[in-house]
Amino acid sequence: MTINDDIETRKFDAEVGKVLNLMINSLYTNKDIFLRELISNASDACDKLRYEATTKPDLLKNSELAITIALNSEKNQLTVRDNGIGMNKQELIENLGTIARSGTQKFIEQMTGDKNKDVQLIGQFGVGFYSSFMVADKVIVKSRKAGEDQTWMWSSEGIGEFTIQQSEENIDYGTEITLELKSGEEIYVDKFRIQHIVNTYSDHISVPIKLIEKDKEETINSSSALWAKSKSDITKEEYNEFYKKVAVAGDEPWMTLHNKNEGTIEYTNLLFIPSTRTFDLFHPDRKRRVKLYIKKVFINDEVIDVIPSYLRFLRGIVDSEDLPLNISRESLQHSNVLQKIKKSIVKKVLSELAKKVTNDRDAYINFWSNFGPALKEGLCEPIDEKDEIMDICLFKSLNHNKFITLDEYVKDMPSEQDNIYYISGEDEDKLRTHPQLEGFKEKGFDVLLFTDSVDDFWVNVNHQYKNKTLKSVTRADINLEKNESKAKEKDGKKTDDAQLTEYFKKVLGSLVQDVKISKKLTGSPACLAVAEGAMDIRMERFLRDQKQLKTSTAKILEINSEHKIVQSIAEKLAAKQQNDATDDLVKILFDQACVIEGEPVDNSAGFAQRINSVLEQVL
Repeated sequence: MTINDDIETRKFDAEVGKVLNLMINSLYTNKDIFLRELISNASDACDKLRYEATTKPDLLKNSELAITIALNSEKNQLTVRDNGIGMNKQELIENLGTIARSGTQKFIEQMTGDKNKDVQLIGQFGVGFYSSFMVADKVIVKSRKAGEDQTWMWSSEGIGEFTIQQSEENIDYGTEITLELKSGEEIYVDKFRIQHIVNTYSDHISVPIKLIEKDKEETINSSSALWAKSKSDITKEEYNEFYKKVAVAGDEPWMTLHNKNEGTIEYTNLLFIPSTRTFDLFHPDRKRRVKLYIKKVFINDEVIDVIPSYLRFLRGIVDSEDLPLNISRESLQHSNVLQKIKKSIVKKVLSELAKKVTNDRDAYINFWSNFGPALKEGLCEPIDEKDEIMDICLFKSLNHNKFITLDEYVKDMPSEQDNIYYISGEDEDKLRTHPQLEGFKEKGFDVLLFTDSVDDFWVNVNHQYKNKTLKSVTRADINLEKNESKAKEKDGKKTDDAQLTEYFKKVLGSLVQDVKISKKLTGSPACLAVAEGAMDIRMERFLRDQKQLKTSTAKILEINSEHKIVQSIAEKLAAKQQNDATDDLVKILFDQACVIEGEPVDNSAGFAQRINSVLEQVL
């Protein structure tokens, strides 16, 4: 240390020299963060003074605590000033000369009892100040501690050392930080850029933030956090206005969730479910739009895992007292606290949705039409809440022209029905007339109509609901004729099932995996099916379209031995009169089954020729 005319030049503490360069150049990815950090520190200083003044009223001389930002475009300088607690010489050396030594942290450690809850402090790591060197060649700090007479000046160019001396200018108590901006950083003396940064990150700081430019002063933050108020003090209009601002939306919220959690983990959430589908709901990035605050300071609204992806339609804020930050405040440490907050929020949201299902089905249907497909994505994930999500899912079904829940489906099941049946497709009306449903209609078994793409995925993860197995009607092992003795005789002759299926397999060859007598068709001659455990037809088609599969796999062909066409083929087989025309009939039945399921026909030209040949015979 050297002393010249009472100016002390000091080296930063041992670790600072190594860490400072890394932090200035690598730690923060967004330069705007420096202003958020300076404002947060200024807010801390104001909170400290307010707290100290509860026992020493003489400290708080000014009636209003405030933060000012002064712009000087001629000198390319930006100054942030507060009238908070201030610092003396030793505190400047300790707080600004040592990385990760925070005056705020030390202040909190000195406090005990319930008073902790009365102080809103943020600077847990004491390094945000150094982000100023991202945009400044030099930083000058003047500070006078409340209750003391001397003003001290700290300055540094961020290259390993700093100077400290008594200031010739004696300021009022508080701290004034002046940034001599680097060439190329003139944007930070632009009034509109500063307003944007403050509105983005610090709009809800509890003290007013005033912008001074060319002797004109204006307050640029709201200095009020709506979520910090009691629900009884907030009107519906205020909620709606806040929703429109935070969601950047023109509609009104379908649901408002305002909760304050107290106990071992403290946080507040003010969340909204929009009344219309959000434009980016199915964007490939699946971004979440809930803003994370820590003690009213905005942290981030991306890459923060406080809302699961399947609830990405939520808009609003989560403000926590207990979340740990990394030293840059741009991402959160992996934390049990964060996971507990997330779990608690998910539980609240699903619980409120469940109430709507029971108490206001019409309103819930509006929500479900907008966000049901996204909510069902949660069933594809390894989560603890899958039962709660399944309870609030709605589906159209074969027997109902309205939405029903899985629970309602199960309660309506006939005693002889063992499984929850479903069919997947793009269009509800087309599904209702699908040949696969003929036997179910005859038996009175209901079938869920899955029309969302996500349905093909979640049923592969969740196979059961309330001890009932979910089964696609396209499965080849479905037997709707069990416990019934059904003779298959026409004109006094029994159909030889084995001979019939072997003939079909011989004609179709590798086009089919197997041929079986259907136990569910009643009016159609044939349909495609897959074996138990195999990939469902629609799921395979999706993967094929996405280039995840190169070709279709062979399916099982189910044939209705009571259909006239199939019986005609059987009769020719019994009489040993099968010929090319009989072979063509078999191929036509297979091609028709492919068309019905949306599967590619192996030879479309051959299919057309066979159809034409049959039509010519009719004519």
